[in-house]
Amino acid sequence: MTREAFDKLVQEGFLLIPEKFRERIQNVALLVEDNPSEEVRIREGLVGDETLLGLYQGIPNTVRGDSYGIGPTVPDTITLFKLPIEEAAGGAPEEVRKIVAETIWHEYAHYFGMDEEEVRFREEKRARP
Repeated sequence: MTREAFDKLVQEGFLLIPEKFRERIQNVALLVEDNPSEEVRIREGLVGDETLLGLYQGIPNTVRGDSYGIGPTVPDTITLFKLPIEEAAGGAPEEVRKIVAETIWHEYAHYFGMDEEEVRFREEKRARP
């Protein structure tokens, strides 16, 4: 998949977040990289062929104090990793679209203060009919 096509799926995935949540998102850069860097792999404890589909880095919205944003503030980042997502999707474009949207939801859930356990619980709940 071309980078342009993947970027379009990222834009679409972001728009799937309900507006009531999107309007509360502040100071977060949504990035795309091919793979996690060696630094990220070490920090996240990845070994062998383990990888990430996405990564939130920053100060969750729920713990930002009143002084957050006073003066220069580096944005939080959400990075989607293109090649692991494509691999997880088996190259199927519709599956890539689905995984991108799910990964964006997952990482923004971290931004809104959910830890990994709570995010996974809510993902399971969302997947149930």
